Formats: sequence, structure tokens, C-alpha cells
Amino acid sequence: VQLVEGGGGLVQPGESLTLTCIASGSIGTYDMGWYRQAPGKQREFVARIDSKLRADYSESVKGRFTIARNDAQNTINLNVNSLKPDDTALYYCHLALPETWGKGTQVTVSS
Repeated sequence: VQLVEGGGGLVQPGESLTLTCIASGSIGTYDMGWYRQAPGKQREFVARIDSKLRADYSESVKGRFTIARNDAQNTINLNVNSLKPDDTALYYCHLALPETWGKGTQVTVSS
């Protein structure tokens, strides 16, 4: 399975984006998630959703980001709202099993 992300861009603080991850095959019943890596920092967990649609989030994005999945279309989305400059990063899609990473989509928040 390959993962391809999209939807990133350059936005101003307070604006929103929808990030999309499309899998080339079935994502099955496995957990899917989003991670991000800012320049000079380690990759960090952002959000995860399981096959029962239970989601969890990092504290830094809770209440602002929403993750969703569509198993019929093999996609997951991440709605990112109220963006802050600290949200600037390369956002990666992740499939838990077999562990697979996309190449990322860049989100830049700047005035």
C-alpha cells in the first residue's frame, strides 16, 4: 500500500485546511493517523483513528483538528482549524499495519 497526502498550503493564522491521504489499497481495519515534523524537530504524533472511528489527538491540536476516515474510499482526512504558526510542519499520513508512511504535505502558517 502507498499513501499520498495532499491539501497542504500557505495560510494565515486562524485559517483552516483539509489534509487528505489516499491509500493505493485497502486500509482494512488498521489504525490510520497523521504525524508532523517541523524544521529542526522530531516527528510528532498529531491524530489517530481506528476502525471503530475512535479518535485521539495530541494535546496541542485537540479541539482544533478533526480526523476522519472513509474505508470505502481508502482515505483519511484531517481538518485543521484555527491554525497557528506553531502548526507549520510537514504532515505525514501513517498506516499502522503494515507500517507505511506517505511523503508528506507541507503546511505553512504565516502572516
